[in-house]
Amino acid sequence: MNPSILITGVTGNVGSEVAKQLNEKKIPFKSAVRKVGGEPIFEYGEQIEFDLMRPETFKQALFGIERVFLIRPPAIDDPRYFEPLLMEAQQQGVKHIVFLSLLGAQTLFFVPHRKIEKRILKAAIPYTFLRPSFFMQNLNTTHMAEIREDRRIYVPAGNGKTSFIDVRDIAAVAVKALTEQGHENKAYDLTGSEALTYLQVAELMSEIWETAIQYANPSAADFKAYWKSHGLPQDQINVMAGIYFTAKIGFAKKVTPDLKRLIGREPITMRRYIQDYREEFQMM
Repeated sequence: MNPSILITGVTGNVGSEVAKQLNEKKIPFKSAVRKVGGEPIFEYGEQIEFDLMRPETFKQALFGIERVFLIRPPAIDDPRYFEPLLMEAQQQGVKHIVFLSLLGAQTLFFVPHRKIEKRILKAAIPYTFLRPSFFMQNLNTTHMAEIREDRRIYVPAGNGKTSFIDVRDIAAVAVKALTEQGHENKAYDLTGSEALTYLQVAELMSEIWETAIQYANPSAADFKAYWKSHGLPQDQINVMAGIYFTAKIGFAKKVTPDLKRLIGREPITMRRYIQDYREEFQMM
């Protein structure tokens, strides 16, 4: 069977999990990669060259594709890069785009996710917008070094609460949207079942790992300087700082029932995430 699903961001947090869950269900798909080669990661995932910065890769990547799982690369915040892709998707008759957006994107005019949503709407391709809260797995990727080596969470979120969500749950919804009918032209606000401060997250880590983890709560300026010293592009730093600012002022604490309704079970909790990823953090 020729794959009719294209998964972008297969090396990232959510994209890799979507690919994994499709693979477990033995559903063929194309894995969009910048460079094809090496051993295939997924038995049912055929590699295809795709680079958002190189429109010449779009035609072949979208050939025969009906449904696309679309992720914005962290380093790209200019929505104009998506316009050639959407034009090619129109020309090739793509029937459904599942876009990984951001909780509250419809009101956060400054985030690139909303600007991309608008371009998808303008393209008039049936869509599903997944609007998740902050990923738990950002802690073991973006913030892994500071937690594992410095024993601290270094984010400028103040005492604001965040309704953290596990990417395994986001992927479960994405797979449903990509393989079932009835999700077209809908937006889902996806959160965990509780909202926690970063201090509470640090306390949970300390309890479960029996190792003291602090919540540093730097100023926005110090946070930006920290990541600049680590070589992160300024645009990406600004997006991160903006997301943490929304948490600080209380915009990230919303808890919704969408996830439970869609997957038929309770969301994965922060406690379970910390337990499941203990080995990755090397807190044995």
